[in-house]
Amino acid sequence: MSTYWPWWAGAAGLALVTITYTLLTDRSFGVSSAWDRVLHWRSERRIERMDEEFADDRALADALAAATAEHFGTRPGSGSGSGVTTSPPVAYGKPQPLESDSEPTPSESPSAASLRPVPLVTQAALLVSIFLGGLIAAVASGRFQLRFDMGPGFKDLVTADPAAMIGLLFLGGVLVGFGTRLAGGCSSGHGLSGCGRLRPVSIVATAVFFGTAVAVSFLLWKVI
Repeated sequence: MSTYWPWWAGAAGLALVTITYTLLTDRSFGVSSAWDRVLHWRSERRIERMDEEFADDRALADALAAATAEHFGTRPGSGSGSGVTTSPPVAYGKPQPLESDSEPTPSESPSAASLRPVPLVTQAALLVSIFLGGLIAAVASGRFQLRFDMGPGFKDLVTADPAAMIGLLFLGGVLVGFGTRLAGGCSSGHGLSGCGRLRPVSIVATAVFFGTAVAVSFLLWKVI
């Protein structure tokens, strides 16, 4: 039976997964957000279909202008009625063109397309890959075993009653899910992607995650 990977190999593997996912999707790596979107796949698919209709920012702006003009009973570009107009804005006599052939500069705000989430199928594939990867690793190492408890250590330290064990695990899962949504991400999103990008909120969230884990572990093994 093989042993666990050394710490540096696991760290390199996690870094490779995070970087590859970011390069392929241009989004931060996160498991809880992927799980949330897959659970609400019907509403997510409706949003994706709406995004497909207005994939071009210019087409979306024109559609909004036409809908606004229709609602207020005016024609796009006219100055009558409610005053809704799509004519170019003017600042101190310098007209701003509606269209430009030049490429946007890095200082400009990102387009709406770059802010859209990755396709739902991509995040579903992420979750399936995590499950299959763990299964393959367990089978290849000879450690695969179907269990309905947390092992002898959990039984000796917490409880050996199967019903109480299931109840505690369910309650723990609910609390983890609540905390993840409250923090705006899980350990993968904040710990891997966020900290890798030096985002202050992710650094604070990760410190709270692991600080609490260390405190609880110390409480269980040294005090109780």
